[in-house]
Amino acid sequence: MSAIITSKFRLHNAEQFIESFNEAAKTTYYLFIGRPQPFGASIGGGTDSSPPTPVDTVRDEFSYFRDMIAAKNVAISDISYVVPRRNWTTGIVYDQYDHDYTVTNTSTSGATNLYNSTFYVMNSNYNVYKCMWNNSGGASTIEPSGTSTSEITTADSYVWKYMYSLTTSEVQNFLSTDFLPVSTDSTVSAAAIDGSIGQVKVTTAGTGYNNGTYPDVSVYGDGSSAEVRVTVAANAVSSIVVTTNGTGYTFANINIDSISGIGTPSVSAVATPIIGPKGGHGYNAVNELGAFYVMMSTSLVGTDASGDLVVNNDFRRIGLVRNPYDFGTTTICTTSTVSALKTLTFESSPTPGTFVVDEVITGATSGAKGRVVAWDAATRILKYIQEEWSGVDTDNNLTAFAAAEIVQGTDSSAAGTITSGGVGDPEIDYNSGDIIYLENRAPITRATDQTETIRLVIEF
Repeated sequence: MSAIITSKFRLHNAEQFIESFNEAAKTTYYLFIGRPQPFGASIGGGTDSSPPTPVDTVRDEFSYFRDMIAAKNVAISDISYVVPRRNWTTGIVYDQYDHDYTVTNTSTSGATNLYNSTFYVMNSNYNVYKCMWNNSGGASTIEPSGTSTSEITTADSYVWKYMYSLTTSEVQNFLSTDFLPVSTDSTVSAAAIDGSIGQVKVTTAGTGYNNGTYPDVSVYGDGSSAEVRVTVAANAVSSIVVTTNGTGYTFANINIDSISGIGTPSVSAVATPIIGPKGGHGYNAVNELGAFYVMMSTSLVGTDASGDLVVNNDFRRIGLVRNPYDFGTTTICTTSTVSALKTLTFESSPTPGTFVVDEVITGATSGAKGRVVAWDAATRILKYIQEEWSGVDTDNNLTAFAAAEIVQGTDSSAAGTITSGGVGDPEIDYNSGDIIYLENRAPITRATDQTETIRLVIEF
């Protein structure tokens, strides 16, 4: 038995993912940062210069929560369909749109399906076009321009279809070196003609025909009204030009040998009318360009939300968690940002010393250990994580710090006494929700006046 998963299934999955952000019973997603401690052979593997490949196991998902720093809600405005970026460049032979690229009918570039072919470009004004005709495999030397809903023919004999223009917001948020955002222009969509014939591909020119031009040749199939003009030179079909596009075609053919006066050939010509996508060219840019990629563009601005996004430390991990809970509840988080760090608040007297980030702290009474992520001398609040490598006591248990005990830093020798209510919980409930994306990377150091824009691209 032979079977395939079609490209439409991939497009469906991308669509469902984006819709999940805005449904009545919507899914909530948070982008999180984590891993403030360096990578190392004895603490999870890898190095800061060569981060380890994330592992998708139950054990590791628990671990990712333990050294999480903070998470920021991903809004519907933070996501976009995207496709691989292709800038128009002079001298390139672009593939033309074809409804039937396969392993036996490859594009000019050798692609075996439409979405892997180079059939669309973005020009220098951030307009996106589909190549409808590539001058029989000639190089493109004139940049397409304009926003006409009709096909655009350039002086190099290329024919282009204007699809849409990127907005300023799309350029700023979703245009990257490798991807460009996709949206449908309502004017172009309204002008699209379902089942129209735009071009005819001559695969065999034939021989033995009578030279001349033959107008008003009907296109046959399940649509109506399409007509072409057939030109014969040197007793072979030299060109077929669509003069009336017609409508409603899902298959079509041209009976060249039956054209009145064309003669009886020794070898018959073969011509294939090119069928447009459902709805017509420009009706649905997402489907037409194969946008089964979704980009999330999220910015971490300074200390964002009263310090949830700590600064003066670094992170080495980014991820996406679905439907996490507020700490100690089964209520899905709704705030813009949530802290994943535990906290200790110290008495003002005796004055605590100066704790340093990444050092290990130890509770004198409980024996609990943790790793410092941030220290605020003004508020006397220390934020920390407890992971399985340096956050366990002498019995290898992850033990909670106790109120009123003295806590000392291993590197700084700073010490402070926790207040009576000074042991604080994170805002996100560990191990709630599902981590659906994870990436380890070289350390990124945060600062108060710094913004990190993180772009994730998920391929469906």
